[in-house]
Amino acid sequence: MNPGRDPPAMPRPGRRGLLFAGVGAAAALAGAGLAWRKWHAAEEASGMSEDFWRLSFDTPSGSTLSLQTLRGRPLLLNFWATWCPPCIDELPLLDSFYRENAATGWQVLGLAIDQPSAVRNFLQRTPVSFPVGLAGMGGSELSKALGNQASALPFTVVFGASGTVLQRRMGRVTAAELAQWRLLASSTASAPR
Repeated sequence: MNPGRDPPAMPRPGRRGLLFAGVGAAAALAGAGLAWRKWHAAEEASGMSEDFWRLSFDTPSGSTLSLQTLRGRPLLLNFWATWCPPCIDELPLLDSFYRENAATGWQVLGLAIDQPSAVRNFLQRTPVSFPVGLAGMGGSELSKALGNQASALPFTVVFGASGTVLQRRMGRVTAAELAQWRLLASSTASAPR
């Protein structure tokens, strides 16, 4: 370097360089935002767990079902509606799962996001063995709090015996998923705490 001389100028980025830098910055911000949303949704769902177990719902028969009575054993919670074809399609599978696994402690609860009269009429024609709660439109908010950000149906949440969320599933469940969840709940119940 020569004293008294200006250092050589750095080349100025061209349009292409600025475009790449802008796209990169936007992608980084979008990724950070998505990561924050996922973390925040998971934090909300796990943080609301105690409030969840304090809820109760009317049943189609007119009694009240307290979620506290379902605590302490694995629970498959399914949000559904009579106007939702995939919901109706999966009910026989969920009913089979319940009948096959109730003796080993599994519980299934269907929360209907629907009009009580529509649910009663549907269940008279197509009964299920597991309990059903009438969640009404408030069920949409509950499903959101449990991780259903799209408010889509059907939506299923699996709780372990400890009351924590083990799995979430948007859309119709499969027999293979039910088998996996049964194993997962068994392994978390026997894991050291």
